[in-house]
Parts: sequence; C-alpha cells; structure tokens
Amino acid sequence: MPPQIHLLSPADRHKQRSGLSRLWHATGFSLAGLRAGWGETAFRQEAVAAVVLLPLAFWLGRGWVETALLAGSVLLLMIVELLNTAIEAAIDRIGPEWHALSKRAKDMGSAAVLLALILCCGIWVAALYQRFLA
Repeated sequence: MPPQIHLLSPADRHKQRSGLSRLWHATGFSLAGLRAGWGETAFRQEAVAAVVLLPLAFWLGRGWVETALLAGSVLLLMIVELLNTAIEAAIDRIGPEWHALSKRAKDMGSAAVLLALILCCGIWVAALYQRFLA
C-alpha cells in the first residue's frame, strides 16, 4: 500500500503524482532550477553566449550532424555548469568548514566544466576552420 500523500514530506509529494500533473510539476521544478542557475555568474555568461552561438550553429553547420555538434556542445556546457553548481550547493549545505572530500567534490565539478568548455571550444574551432580556412 503506497504511503498517504499527507504523510510524505513536501519534497517527496511529487513522487505520488502521475501523468500530466507530474509533468507539469517537474517542469516547474526545472524552471526553478534554471532561475537558480541564472543567479550564478558563470551560468549567466554561458547563457548569454548561447543566445549568440545557438543560432550561429544553424548557420555554420553544413548538415544536421555538424549543427547538432555545435549546438549540443553549447548546451552540454550549460548542463555541466548547472550540475557543478548543484554539487557546490549540496556541499555548502553540509557545512562551511573545510573538508578534503568537499574540496575534492568541488574540484571534480570544476574539472567537468573545464572539460566541457574545452570540448565546446574544440568543436567550434574545428567547424570554423573547416568553414573558412580549409
């Protein structure tokens, strides 16, 4: 027998929803996450760059694969940035004191952003080279 919805914590009540109600609430949570991400300088910078780069991807790409790689690399960078921010928030929620594992988690999140940025830049440089210099 499933637990009664009024006995669940507010954070777990959405798990009892189904169908369009669950989709509606999940969308709201996702939009709240994007608003929270907007509060981070790095995410804002990447979002502003995406406003320019995503339309440019459709012009620069010479087919759907190139376009998908160009646009996808920008979106992947933003996704990794949001995940890094979530890791940092969770670590900060645990406590302000320094701990080796907290530092390690934050450093690995930062490294993930760096790798996503290198991938994004590499794809864009290769596409620009192919389009204008090859």
